[in-house]
Amino acid sequence: MRFVWRLSFRAVPEFDIRAADVGAVSRKRADDVGEDDDLFGAPELVIEVKSPWNTKKELRERAALCITHGSLEFWVVDDKRQTITILSREGISTVYRPGDSVPLTAFGSDSISVDDIFA
Repeated sequence: MRFVWRLSFRAVPEFDIRAADVGAVSRKRADDVGEDDDLFGAPELVIEVKSPWNTKKELRERAALCITHGSLEFWVVDDKRQTITILSREGISTVYRPGDSVPLTAFGSDSISVDDIFA
């Protein structure tokens, strides 16, 4: 996996360019993108850092767009509440809090501690 801050992508070719706060794509997909091209389809992992102006509806719509077009998981990191909400491809939404570990099995790793993310 290749992690990129502010990763630009086109979930659907006719849509405008979107940007994930943090995105991860497979090395093969990253290598297939030319210097002047956009990533087509959503990154395998999209991480959005919740800001005060994000609405629940907006985040749900963004998650649905990404999951529908290639994301394995969509994360919402809420610094104020110190939570990570993960929506999976299967439509399951899970909230992780301090003291929890977030499984990363879809990405070839074991887990990461919520405490480490907010440290």
